[in-house]
Amino acid sequence: MCGRFTTTTTAADLAQWFEVEDVEDPELGPNYNVTPTSDIYTVIEDPNGQPRLDVMFWGLVPPWAASTATGAKMINARSETAAEKPSFRSAFRKRRCLIPVDGFYEWVQIPGRKKKQPMYISAQNSNPLAFAGLWENWKSSEEPNSVLRSCAILTGPPNQTIAPLHDRMPMILFPEQWSDWLSVSNSEVSELQSMLRPAPEEVLRYWPVSLDVNNVRMRDSHLIEKVAVIPNEELPGQLSVF
Repeated sequence: MCGRFTTTTTAADLAQWFEVEDVEDPELGPNYNVTPTSDIYTVIEDPNGQPRLDVMFWGLVPPWAASTATGAKMINARSETAAEKPSFRSAFRKRRCLIPVDGFYEWVQIPGRKKKQPMYISAQNSNPLAFAGLWENWKSSEEPNSVLRSCAILTGPPNQTIAPLHDRMPMILFPEQWSDWLSVSNSEVSELQSMLRPAPEEVLRYWPVSLDVNNVRMRDSHLIEKVAVIPNEELPGQLSVF
């Protein structure tokens, strides 16, 4: 799964990276600890068939949901079953997006430690990653004229790089896939699912980072700095296991 990530690339740079012509949404600012139900950047196809940078609520809220609280349970969607699940199947066919991130976190158990160790995962070349995502529109019964756009990250089996950390990973799409994935006219389920494969092993790297990631109020850059893995949370001393 993917429950935390970083977004530090500016809206202007993301627009250039995804070949977006106009950027109307506000700058979110760098965040090294993006949590579920946060506002995040997405890329969707606009009515003219061009990519558009958008800001959405992380946690997909289906049109039938009673409140946005449903989104907290739908931050991820399984790529293997999203096309059939009632909460995701319409979005899978009609409303797909890219979710740009600079890296993401997973937690692993370390011998001699009570708390799991957070690991930071990013691209080997330090470029932004484009997660495959789904998005929906939701209207509140109390404010029918107000529309919330929300999204979920598609996950699947891990590659060999990520397997030691977790049994799931975000599905990463590459530039040559972006247009086909975003295209509203593309609703062929088998073709779409064929894009959702684990990224090649050489694409990603990871290293241990501070336990401060566990604190949702911590959002600055020290969270992705490499640290020594210390058993039993003792000071000082190191146990290098990676």
